[in-house]
Amino acid sequence: MRWERVGVHGGGGPGKRWGHTCNAVQGGRLLYVFGGFGDDNRHTNKVHVFDTVNRIWSEPVTKGALPSPRDSHSCTAVGDNLFVFGGTNGRDSLNDLHILDTSSNTWISPSLRGDPPNPREGHSAALIGKRLFIFGGCGNVDGTEIFYDDVYVLNTETFMWKRIEPSGIPPSKRESHSCSSWNSKIIIIGGQDTSSFYQSDVHILDTDTLAWCKLNTTGQILPPRAGHTTISLGKNLFVFGGFTDNQSLFDDVYVLDVAAGTWSEVMLTGEGPSARFSVAGDCLDPHLGGALVFIGGCNNTLQPLEDMYYLHTGIVRESERDERRIEKLSLRKQLKLKCQKQQALASPCDNSLDRFDNSANVHHQLPVNYTLPSRQNEHQTPLGTKTFQAKVTKSFPNGYTVETVIDGKRLRGLLFSTKPRPEQTPCNDSIRNTGSGETDREKQNGDHNSVREVTRLSETNVNDFQQADVSCGNSIRNEAPVGDATTKSPFPSYASPAHEVHDVSHVVNLESGMVTNAVDYGTKVSKENSSATNDS
Repeated sequence: MRWERVGVHGGGGPGKRWGHTCNAVQGGRLLYVFGGFGDDNRHTNKVHVFDTVNRIWSEPVTKGALPSPRDSHSCTAVGDNLFVFGGTNGRDSLNDLHILDTSSNTWISPSLRGDPPNPREGHSAALIGKRLFIFGGCGNVDGTEIFYDDVYVLNTETFMWKRIEPSGIPPSKRESHSCSSWNSKIIIIGGQDTSSFYQSDVHILDTDTLAWCKLNTTGQILPPRAGHTTISLGKNLFVFGGFTDNQSLFDDVYVLDVAAGTWSEVMLTGEGPSARFSVAGDCLDPHLGGALVFIGGCNNTLQPLEDMYYLHTGIVRESERDERRIEKLSLRKQLKLKCQKQQALASPCDNSLDRFDNSANVHHQLPVNYTLPSRQNEHQTPLGTKTFQAKVTKSFPNGYTVETVIDGKRLRGLLFSTKPRPEQTPCNDSIRNTGSGETDREKQNGDHNSVREVTRLSETNVNDFQQADVSCGNSIRNEAPVGDATTKSPFPSYASPAHEVHDVSHVVNLESGMVTNAVDYGTKVSKENSSATNDS
């Protein structure tokens, strides 16, 4: 791991300051700096933006009502929006909330409901899914300094505040600590308590169970401190700077592996920042893979600083998903998924499906335990992803019954071929004729170009069908045909251990009773009578 002092093209920037915040947006391409206390001995409410690609500072013209100047506030990125809460203007603690929409650089003062936190500074904030958690800090009530150990949650969509009472033993009342998130957990590190003692303890709030626990850490334990900055990179939490009760400052870097509960002091190369506290930082991954950024702070003579450094960790995350902003599935959804998996494992049939990438016409085999998604989860298909998944459930001389998932939508229907098939064992089950003009001669001649038959299904299954367009450019291959207990087809299975359907030309929509031409993507094919479908 190494330090890099960041050179800036064209000068500019926020200047010397401490108690400010910086937040990366657009995957680390832009860095927004807000607030803080400057070398002019004044608080500020200005916004500065650093372009990490071109290494240029700018000061955008913002719209909307500006927040009042402040320091020691929290600022949390929720998508492209920055949620600024609390802080101090030098005289009073604050508990107002302001949102900066970075896509338009517009300030928004939302109408809030519920029970908001008391005014405070030196608190911490972390995002889990749509919920913004606020912990601790200190405030001034009638000239008396008050420390907090309470937890508040803001729903970032409804703007409803709620105080929660987690079980377990909470961290002691404190301020100038740090707060990070990993999976569905919030991690509190260090800080200064009501007795002016400095801490290095680690506490975890599980936001699913709303329970506190203290993490028993091992390794090279972090020395007690406050005013430090913690930046998360996956399960690794990097701690830089801070101060202790003897007023000595730190310029060291420690990393906590949350999953293992292990501390390590990091030995770095390159020119690093001087010892400081109240420095702002964030993670620039994935744009700058594994890179962290630190800006400004305050030195041991209580003078603000303006230099900026990158810390190149060399860590590459397995997934580019930001785990801080993905909320864990509810227990009910977890139970539902567990039941689905158990049912799939208990079935004697192979539930494997085949996936087709229509853009590349390449066949991929899915895992055996893959199951068709439920209708409730159709919206989870990634936007812009074109997928076609199919499973043959029954085979008969002139076609197949299939289950498909097309771009995330679950469909069922019948597929017929326009080309004559080789002679197979005749079907003993009767097929209800829905056309009034079809003759036995037409059946004997194998007239597949005019589809005149529709399967009668049980009433409970008709609503499961939806109209779909299927490209005949792909073949459907089923390694192990599966019978579907919910689909009552009158056709016996003629499927061999491996069979293919090439040149699929027609799709029968059993919900609407319409026959569509798959080659023409929805062009109607003549159908003499649909009364049987309507009767079903």
